[in-house]
Amino acid sequence: MNFRENCHYRIAALILSVSILVIGCNSLSATPINRILENPREYSGKTVTISGKVTEVFSLVFVKYFVVEDKTAEIVVVTNKPLPREGTKIMVKGTVEEAFSIGDKQLVVIVEEEAK
Repeated sequence: MNFRENCHYRIAALILSVSILVIGCNSLSATPINRILENPREYSGKTVTISGKVTEVFSLVFVKYFVVEDKTAEIVVVTNKPLPREGTKIMVKGTVEEAFSIGDKQLVVIVEEEAK
């Protein structure tokens, strides 16, 4: 193998390594759901990214949501986008909001960002 071919292989390996690193970092940037639920005031109004499995979907005329579960907890994601299928692994970016609070019970949800 000559120098030029060797250089091409090294560049290809470098590009592949960087791509794998970027993809891996995106999954590491997901906020664990239990952190959001344990500290809703800290996250309220802030944009977060979560990652997990869709365990439930629901659609009624004006309301569409799905439930995402990671290794730590589950949370409701309100969306205007088409609903994912149950069992799908998904990464969602959205804003943490308090849907309602009654007594000591509260429902914290993520409102998924609109598609641009």
